[in-house]
Amino acid sequence: MLRAATGLILSLTVCLSLTVPSYGADSAPAYVAKAVADASRPDTDRERDANRKPAETLAFAGIKPGQRVAELIPGRGYYTRLLSKIVGPKGKVYALGIPPRPNAPPDAPNPNAALQALAQEPGYSNVTVLTFGPDGPGLGVSEPVDVVWTSDNYHDFHNRPNADMAAFNKRVFEALKPGGLFIVIDHAAASGTGVNDTRTLHRIDPEAAKSEILAAGFKLVGTSTVLANPQDPHNVPVSDASIRGKTDQFAMKFVKPK
Repeated sequence: MLRAATGLILSLTVCLSLTVPSYGADSAPAYVAKAVADASRPDTDRERDANRKPAETLAFAGIKPGQRVAELIPGRGYYTRLLSKIVGPKGKVYALGIPPRPNAPPDAPNPNAALQALAQEPGYSNVTVLTFGPDGPGLGVSEPVDVVWTSDNYHDFHNRPNADMAAFNKRVFEALKPGGLFIVIDHAAASGTGVNDTRTLHRIDPEAAKSEILAAGFKLVGTSTVLANPQDPHNVPVSDASIRGKTDQFAMKFVKPK
């Protein structure tokens, strides 16, 4: 009985040590608050802040001025802008966009046009747009980085043809400096579903994602529930009108051991 109680206490201690206290928008570091309040952010980004909670999320991530950040599949650059302002002129953001589709016609739209335009705007000269290739060592970035960030994309790496997640996570590991962080935010699938819903619902079981990443050599050092929504039924696509923009999301912080 004593042994069981001791085991329970140890288990609770581990869980609590990994749960980072939620930051309110008014308690985030000054450089995070300044980035969120930056006047150059488009109105379309600001309209998403209520759901994406950028101040709290970026405070949890712990990104700091002067760091090198590789952002995987940034979309139209919602977080790219924020990361750029946080790391500042002494830092760097590598925005790793979508590679061209195989056999795409010459007149196909450029999937990274919005990112490339962002990098040309005044105040964003620390952003370099690259293409994230599916193969090769590291991430194709010219230097080791302090942080690799991916938001609402981890599940999609499963959906590539012949996806090898062990190799993918190892590439992330190799791209980081010792002590570097891998920040993963994604739409949660129902507990126990593993990776079954990555293509149909664009969700992943948090435990499945965690297990894959730990297997690459990372250590889990923090989780956050700031984007959690217990009212999400977890059985509808994230694009469904009933839940779009309000999905239950997990945020995890992993470290590459020194």
